[in-house]
This record gives sequence, structure tokens and C-alpha cells, in this order.
Amino acid sequence: MLRGFILVVHVLLAFVIVALVLLQRGKGAEAGAGFGSGASGTVFGARGTSTLFSRLTAVFAALFFATSLTLAYVGTRSVAEPTTVLERAAQAAAAPTAPAQPSAPSGAAAPTAPAPEAPPSKSP
Repeated sequence: MLRGFILVVHVLLAFVIVALVLLQRGKGAEAGAGFGSGASGTVFGARGTSTLFSRLTAVFAALFFATSLTLAYVGTRSVAEPTTVLERAAQAAAAPTAPAQPSAPSGAAAPTAPAPEAPPSKSP
């Protein structure tokens, strides 16, 4: 249950990050207009302020990283009880079979059943 919820959140975060990255303008977007106008030094330079999209991308990337680590941790833990029919069947198949009859204590003699008598034979 928890693993499925975290996985859904993880996939949604991935889609949001992709959308945010595609919506952002790159640093070189003004490169064509920058040549010859005297502002070409700022075309590929560092940005002074970060936009809302870049801040949201950083937040969602941190959440994506956290869900990745959580999924890795949850995936390595063993589940105590099988939750599906197939897991129960696999667990039953892997378990050793119990002996058919319990063994008698070593000092006591095992009770024996009387031998069956042979049916009377018919003479021809």
C-alpha cells in the first residue's frame, strides 16, 4: 500500500519536473537578438535572480530525490506476510514439507499394527 502510494507520487513528480523544464526559457534564448546590441555579454552569463519555474524545479527535484531514496529503502525491506495469492503459493512451495508421521522417542518402541491376514485361497 505504502509502496504504491510513493510510486504514484514519484511518477507524478517526474511528469511535473519534465513539464517545468520544458516551460523554462534557456540562457541562450536571446542569443540571436543579443549580437550587435551591446548586451551580448549577458546572453550566456549567470542569472542574478531565479525565476519561479527554476525554484519550483529545484523543489520538485528534491522531492523526486527523496521519493527515490524512500522507494529504494522500502524495496529492500522484506515483507512479513504475503499479500497476494501468488506470493502465498510461492511461500508454500518453498517451505519444507512436514514428515507424514511423527517419530517416536528413541527409548520407546514404536507400536506396530497387526499384519493383515491373507484371504483364504480357493482350491480348484
